[in-house]
Amino acid sequence: MRVHVVGTGGRESALRWACRTSGHTVLADDADPLTDPLTDSLADRPDLVIIGPEAPLADGLADRLGEAGLAVFGPTASCARLESSKAWAREFTAGLGLAGPRWAAFTSSEAAEAKAWAAALGVPVVVKLSGLASGKGVIIPTAADPIAAVAETEAAIDVLVAQGEIVIEERLTGPECSLLAFCDGTLATPMPIAQDHKRIGEGDTGLNTGGMGAYAPAPIGYSAESLCAEFVQPVVDAMREAGTPYVGVLFAGLMLTPDGPRLLEFICGSGATETQAIIPLLDGDLAEIALACVEGRLAEADVRWSDGAVCAVVAAAAGYPASPTMGASITVPTDGLVFLAGAAPDATGVLRVAGGRVLTASGVGSDLAEARADAYAVMAGVQFDGMQVRRDIAWRAAGAVLASYSAAGVDIDEGNRAVSLMKAAVQRTHTSSVLAGVGSFGGALDVSSLKAFDHPVLVASTDGVGTKVELAARAGRPEVSGQDIVNHCIDDVLVQGARPLFFLDYIAAATLRADVVARVVEGMALACSESGCVLLGGETAEMPGVYTAGSFDVAGTLVGVVEKAHMLPRAGAAAGPGDVLIGLASSGPHTNGYSFLRKLFEWLPLDAQPEPLDRPLVDALLAPHRSYLTALDGALAAGRVKALAHITGGGLMENVPRALPDGCGAHIRVGSWPVPPLFRLVQDVATAASTEELHRTLNMGIGMVAICSAGDTAELQRLIPEPTWVIGEVVVGERVVTLV
Repeated sequence: MRVHVVGTGGRESALRWACRTSGHTVLADDADPLTDPLTDSLADRPDLVIIGPEAPLADGLADRLGEAGLAVFGPTASCARLESSKAWAREFTAGLGLAGPRWAAFTSSEAAEAKAWAAALGVPVVVKLSGLASGKGVIIPTAADPIAAVAETEAAIDVLVAQGEIVIEERLTGPECSLLAFCDGTLATPMPIAQDHKRIGEGDTGLNTGGMGAYAPAPIGYSAESLCAEFVQPVVDAMREAGTPYVGVLFAGLMLTPDGPRLLEFICGSGATETQAIIPLLDGDLAEIALACVEGRLAEADVRWSDGAVCAVVAAAAGYPASPTMGASITVPTDGLVFLAGAAPDATGVLRVAGGRVLTASGVGSDLAEARADAYAVMAGVQFDGMQVRRDIAWRAAGAVLASYSAAGVDIDEGNRAVSLMKAAVQRTHTSSVLAGVGSFGGALDVSSLKAFDHPVLVASTDGVGTKVELAARAGRPEVSGQDIVNHCIDDVLVQGARPLFFLDYIAAATLRADVVARVVEGMALACSESGCVLLGGETAEMPGVYTAGSFDVAGTLVGVVEKAHMLPRAGAAAGPGDVLIGLASSGPHTNGYSFLRKLFEWLPLDAQPEPLDRPLVDALLAPHRSYLTALDGALAAGRVKALAHITGGGLMENVPRALPDGCGAHIRVGSWPVPPLFRLVQDVATAASTEELHRTLNMGIGMVAICSAGDTAELQRLIPEPTWVIGEVVVGERVVTLV
């Protein structure tokens, strides 16, 4: 066929590429997209016109070309109101019962009414231009403070209402996805689900754009077929019944909220970035499918999709999206799939920046990781002054499939089994002086020779920092690992009621660097001095071939002492049903769950700051493991604490039971403490992980749990000089935690 593709963006480049790949003749790209098909002689007219951009559709180009006898793949102006008027689209879809947010529309003279409606709604909102805005007519107020949020919302209304009719919608939460479907006026056939990245900044921050990248298929937990049946086919049916059949691609932007999928918007064509991620997966003839839609026989078309994945990464001009700078010369690699958009040759043939989104590199692979690596390898060969490229495209995809700690390569159950298997061997070494073990962290030894005590007991803990050291090494912050190991061990002996005496360290690396070792030891010394503990000595080991280049490992042993009468759990006053669990805040993930976290954020740059983080990701992840010694001093001295649980590997689910006697379990109320921003981000991104799995993998904001009698709750909280929360209670039952 002779195919004419209307439009000059990256989407249209991908459509032309697909048609050429199937052997069709694609008419010259420099033809006038609005008039050329009409002025050609009948002999030279195309067999098929595919309309890409939304503006010509809203302007009625499909109507005019159809009246001229051309086969046009693209909806009429009447159908295109789904995109050209968000107010009309909301009215229309509400009549069909499609699930969406609460909303209202306001004219350019109704700013005051719009502000009043938003205030009365009482929840965060999104402010949108009702008409076409190339993906940039949306403002999302994000201020956390209620007064600031009102001011930001009113400012957004003032900005957009000055440009025309607006729609204000309840702000929904959850991951977004893009559902595209071929439509022939009767039938809608979905394409693979895609997810795009609208914000200019990494971590999905900054201004909205027309799209900075996309990937497909997206692992969202819903099938494309079910979503198409819920959100697209009803629209096609209604328009057919109204006598205005929808022919072309219909794009439904959806948000996967905790209450199910919700419609955000319709786009009357294939989304720009999504197309460049989906079309390379088409294992069929795009032009033949489009013609089948025009002729009403989509059911007979060969619509097949290849296995694998595509990741599309956009390179944008300097100043985009606010004020892109034009004219920079562009270098494009000869290998790889590159779709030009805002790029055009000058009079001398030099390719130059001519638009905001300049080009897209689309990587293809057997899975998303391979496709992503391919896309960024191609993008590495693109050069122009001021080029903006997000380094984190597809960064949320890992969280959509990372359902458990074991999926990140760590098996908690296998670790527990190993402890069980070694317990018998450990117990064979015990004498009558051994009074108790500290879970899997160390032991308690009766040393009556410490004359300063009536009956002194030594409590020891040996541990390591785990995979957090890899992140510390990569970020150039080895001192954090020094603080982590000392404070971790202090908290481990604290659960027996012991104060630290001395610490011994162990540092190993493939190649020892004196400066790195010195910084690790400085972190240890800081933590020791803050807790009145002596850093007695240690060991360093250089083991090439065992550790990877640039990495190091840290471990250590801490010995503490406690009067036997003051040991925890308290003798004669063990925790029992009705006792209260009081949570103390963690300073971050501490030293647990980092294999999960590193996998979860593998494709997000460490300096990114996605919502709701209040600091860059690297700072949130590398907050040092805190010591609870000072916070619990007064409470322990007053004898109000029955038992303590240090929330480390295994989270609340595994560690709280360590502090309970047989016959007792615990109920913990999720939501009874404020979840810190990092853990809220984890909940947002790790969509495949259950609440139980997250609380078993991470501390979720609670680093230590104190157990006391219900009558001592208020006094214990008063004795702890920081905010604490009643997070649950001890109950009769198996020694397990139940989240309620």
